[in-house]
Amino acid sequence: MKVGIALGGGGVRGLAHVPILQVLDDLQIRPAVISGASMGAIVGALYASGMSAREIREVIERRLILKNDTWRDVLQKREDLLKWVYAFKPDFSGSGLINAQGMLNSLLDEIKVDSFEDLEIPLLVVATDYWSAEEVVFEKGVLLTALLASMAVPGVFSPVSMAGRIMIDGGAVNLVPYDLLSGRADFIIAVNVSRVRFTGEAEVPNALESVLGTFDIMQTTILAHKLQTLKPDIYVWPQIRDVRMLDFGKVEEVFAQAAPAAEELRKELLRALRKVNST
Repeated sequence: MKVGIALGGGGVRGLAHVPILQVLDDLQIRPAVISGASMGAIVGALYASGMSAREIREVIERRLILKNDTWRDVLQKREDLLKWVYAFKPDFSGSGLINAQGMLNSLLDEIKVDSFEDLEIPLLVVATDYWSAEEVVFEKGVLLTALLASMAVPGVFSPVSMAGRIMIDGGAVNLVPYDLLSGRADFIIAVNVSRVRFTGEAEVPNALESVLGTFDIMQTTILAHKLQTLKPDIYVWPQIRDVRMLDFGKVEEVFAQAAPAAEELRKELLRALRKVNST
């Protein structure tokens, strides 16, 4: 059974993909192909390069001060913590608020992968052509540039110029690109990490959150329409509450809140494997 997995965008919530991928590792399921948008593309690239989910988690946790860290732990992490702080330096060019390349380099300097062809697992990365409003799919060539394009959330990360085209976040047109896996995999898993909304919330968002929240609403609406006509074999939506797109101080909460969805995925995959083995 050729398994394909699509990893959706969602800022820091995209790190929920790590415990999801841990389930695949635990069950010794190696995807035949991965697709991703925005943060899903970044996590997908790390995993496709040959890193395990556990190794990806360790890379992330080295760049954070965790609740149970001692002063000795913090001192040991000092160099990585400084790299992470530098990665999030502001971008005053006028096209974005954060220097995306610094953040990506901070993550990708762990794996030394320069191109799609160097990856161990085929990867499809989705971006959006700003002027034509078309989906653009990358699967060959320079990896870093494609990832920069895929995660260029308008107003937050700078758009990327590629071959005369201006690229922005792939989630603008395809938040969870599981449709790209049709014909490439026999069994498709789609992982949506968009914000979970609840009626009755009355908090007034600030200016940035209004923009990001509206972007999220549009993305999830498009995804909902796609799910009505094309369904993956397994659809995973971790119920992550009270974590905004750029809440990188809540990574531990993301991991914890993703755990129930990961456990449910484990059960569904075990059922699917038993069904395959019985035929």
